Amino acid sequence: MKIKEILDALEQMAPLAYAEDFDNVGLLLGDQNAEATGILVCHDALEGVIDEAINKNCNLVVCFHPILFGGLKKITGKNYVERSLLKAIKNDIAIYAVHTALDNHQYGVNKIFCDALGLTNTKVLIPKQNFIRKLITFTVPENAAEVRRALFEVGAGTIGNYENCSFVSNGTGTYRGNSKSNPVIGERNELIEASEIKIEVTFEKHLESKILKALFTSHIYEEVAYEIYDLKNEHQNIGLGMIGEFENEMQEADFLTFVKEKMEANGIRHSQFLQKSIKKVAVLGGSGSYAIKNAINAGADAFLTADLKYHQFYEAENRLLLADIGHFESERYTKNYIVDFLRKKILNFAIILSEENTNPVKYL
Repeated sequence: MKIKEILDALEQMAPLAYAEDFDNVGLLLGDQNAEATGILVCHDALEGVIDEAINKNCNLVVCFHPILFGGLKKITGKNYVERSLLKAIKNDIAIYAVHTALDNHQYGVNKIFCDALGLTNTKVLIPKQNFIRKLITFTVPENAAEVRRALFEVGAGTIGNYENCSFVSNGTGTYRGNSKSNPVIGERNELIEASEIKIEVTFEKHLESKILKALFTSHIYEEVAYEIYDLKNEHQNIGLGMIGEFENEMQEADFLTFVKEKMEANGIRHSQFLQKSIKKVAVLGGSGSYAIKNAINAGADAFLTADLKYHQFYEAENRLLLADIGHFESERYTKNYIVDFLRKKILNFAIILSEENTNPVKYL
């Protein structure tokens, strides 16, 4: 099996187009055309993890956090990033990172977080903006069903829990082909008025090349008329953070004790208790201070995230319980999810969960 085939499966799990613009995801190091010997899945591709990959004959490391984030001008082994990369290069080990591509997925990091706590009725906390586009095209009635079928097959017309969504209207189209044209209806240099169908569908912007290929392949016209627009609509199933509910509410101290146990947190920093019960909870795995207001506006009783600074605890504004459970802890089940996904997609192949604990934060 080529590494590229595994990367295709990873993109099904977490499309790279879902990642934030600042992020560095995908294949960071290695030859995608090399034969894969095994996959090691980890949280951080540190030097110890690369050693583990070598010992377990895995030449592909799939990590959550990208080990290569900023630009490098030299790789001399002077720091932990360069040492990891050097060792991987010397041993022909490829490194692939998912990070915010999986953060933004509706079944990704934050759904895993919610599931670990038993939250139900979950939805995205901060829906992704500027990600939906609209295609409008025109064809004759006899070709309309074929065009729509082709567009649906490559992902157009999916809205929330619904597929094959489109709007169709009737109208009259006009055209005159020049001497080099080859019209389907009428003759060259003849003004044609014909009944046409207008088809409108939305799609995720990273699918545009597939959408256009399907349109041109299925359309019978020599020249295909179409329009593409960026929409202001939020994508309700893609975005950062998530909010859900407990079946039964808890008191604040009991809630934090429950979270500490479920997420295996060694300590939880939190804002002052408000003497209110906790039922509706917002979560954001990793550094999520920017989403405090989103959690408040969503009506959360509590917001769980990580890497909060001193003054950011004030931003709770006595409206919700704010808790920092630790960066690694908030994402701890992510690598297990990746392993489970790959084992279902790739049968009879070595897919190994790393035994290395790469959490850099220790507690007394």
